[in-house]
Amino acid sequence: MNKVELVYRELLFQALEKNNFLLTQKELSNLLSMSLSTVNLSLKPLRRMNAIKVNPMNLKTINPRKVLLYWASVRNLNKDIAYQTRVDVSISEIEKNIPANCIFGAYSAYKFRFKEVPADYSEVYVYADSLDEIKKRFPSKSGQPNLFVILKDVNMGRYGKITSLAQTFVDIWNLGEWYSSDFIKALEMRINGILE
Repeated sequence: MNKVELVYRELLFQALEKNNFLLTQKELSNLLSMSLSTVNLSLKPLRRMNAIKVNPMNLKTINPRKVLLYWASVRNLNKDIAYQTRVDVSISEIEKNIPANCIFGAYSAYKFRFKEVPADYSEVYVYADSLDEIKKRFPSKSGQPNLFVILKDVNMGRYGKITSLAQTFVDIWNLGEWYSSDFIKALEMRINGILE
């Protein structure tokens, strides 16, 4: 994920999970350990589409849906996959054997956040610090991959053991499995419930 996307994730985390629509660029810069110029650059498309309003003292997220859909449209999840393999056990067994320092994403994140799923799924997506332990537990094997590993960014641990609500949406939006649309519909309903 590039630095611009880290800003989108933080704006949406604050709005959707903390009910905080007001931040400063300096706050974002400090929270994400990035330069003010990078924060400012990332906000330009959001300003242009009236998803945020930048004032001299702060910025306000006025349309989180626009931010979410914009991020979903620029995210390239496939580019970020660092390792993939076939694991011939059930999805719940794969999830049980994921190293403790990993963060669950996509379908697993939905399941662990909401304690239910809108459809059965057959892939596990996780974010990891490194690939060493993952490769030990899940060696490379031919066949249709069902375990996908993405390297964590430095700020990811701030959001817990599963991806943020917005990142879960954005990552699933970028997946092509037939049931991803069921998860997106369910997430849209939950996000609409938060924003209304």
